[in-house]
Amino acid sequence: MERVLKTAPYSLINIFYISDFKKYGKSEIQEAVNACDEAGGGTVVVPRGKWKSGAIHLKSNINLYLEDGAVIEFSGNPSDYLPIVFTRWEGMECYNYSPLIYANGCENIAVTGKGTLIGGGQSWWHWKEKQQRAAEELCYAELNGIPVESRIFGTENAALRPSFIQPVNCKNVLLEGFTVKDGPQWTIHPVYCENVTVRNVNVLTKGPNTDGLNPDSCRDVLIESCTFDTGDDCIAINSGMNEDGWRVNHPCENIEIRDCTMSGGHGAVVIGSAISGGVKNIYAHDCKISGTMQGIRLKSMRGRGGYVDGAKFCNMEISDVTEQAIQINMFYEFSTVVPKTSTPSDFCNIEIRNVRGRNAKTGIQIKGLPEHKLKNITLENIDITAENAVEFSNTQNIKIKNVTIRDNKTEGR
Repeated sequence: MERVLKTAPYSLINIFYISDFKKYGKSEIQEAVNACDEAGGGTVVVPRGKWKSGAIHLKSNINLYLEDGAVIEFSGNPSDYLPIVFTRWEGMECYNYSPLIYANGCENIAVTGKGTLIGGGQSWWHWKEKQQRAAEELCYAELNGIPVESRIFGTENAALRPSFIQPVNCKNVLLEGFTVKDGPQWTIHPVYCENVTVRNVNVLTKGPNTDGLNPDSCRDVLIESCTFDTGDDCIAINSGMNEDGWRVNHPCENIEIRDCTMSGGHGAVVIGSAISGGVKNIYAHDCKISGTMQGIRLKSMRGRGGYVDGAKFCNMEISDVTEQAIQINMFYEFSTVVPKTSTPSDFCNIEIRNVRGRNAKTGIQIKGLPEHKLKNITLENIDITAENAVEFSNTQNIKIKNVTIRDNKTEGR
């Protein structure tokens, strides 16, 4: 699946250097974006050197280009991310602090170049301990009949951290070449987007819930040749949470992940747990995974509903994971807020082929629900060394061919 950013309808002669807007202080990048937009689009260039910024709101037909050696250091002051904007926070719609780089309803947008984005996440990470009350209010908002326009957050008391890079309702998005470090929460988080390419991006972040890349109810996404070293899941595919995900009913579909390298954090290539709007047609292949908790991970729980229909993983290398090399689990236990219902998710057409790895705690774990068994899963050409071989429970019609799980200790002799 090849996704190419469509040619933007503007002339490349429209080039704006943010250094020409220096008199505007912290808003110089935004001022350059605004000027570029008024000219009909073009390229906003961030030259080599360190630059300070608050929220950056991209507009249609604009490429934010980071020269090699350019560094944008984002403010750690929450007021620099106001006024509030429409967003999706952990799979639920609301109004909250602006993401650090944000776009809504745009076409032909890009962030490219070999520069670096530094999110100042250390200023936000302690909010994890303060967020529970607001998180519960938001999670139960749909159940309690609270409309989206009344879900107003964006205060230090609510403490709902924003994503780092979040295009919403955008078409033709290109993220390429840069390094991004230490955002407040989820790092690259496209929502309701179509035709997204993320290529040769390095994501380095170690705070709580700092997932690397979360396609969220998006369509036609290509993720290739990226590197992730994260504090949570490296890539996690989602489509909304619980009742709010059911209401929106927007699946995440046609996602290809290839030639990526992943380490640190929790799962490497993950689907879930927020899959309430459905996930379909996922293809992950030719990736190298090491030092995460899980390698390939599909996770859900009672109350999520939704489905995964069509997920293929092949030619994967998984080494030195601290838990499961391959996990499909309907008992995910780390939800920020516990669901109010027991509606299960449906998983079908899951294929995992040509996987090799070493030094896992458990080779393969597949756990369905007693009342809703996991079935129609194919495991083929898998060779892994692990402390524990397999853990299957509440499964049906698991197709296994040429699967070998060897003992770590024996292999180490």
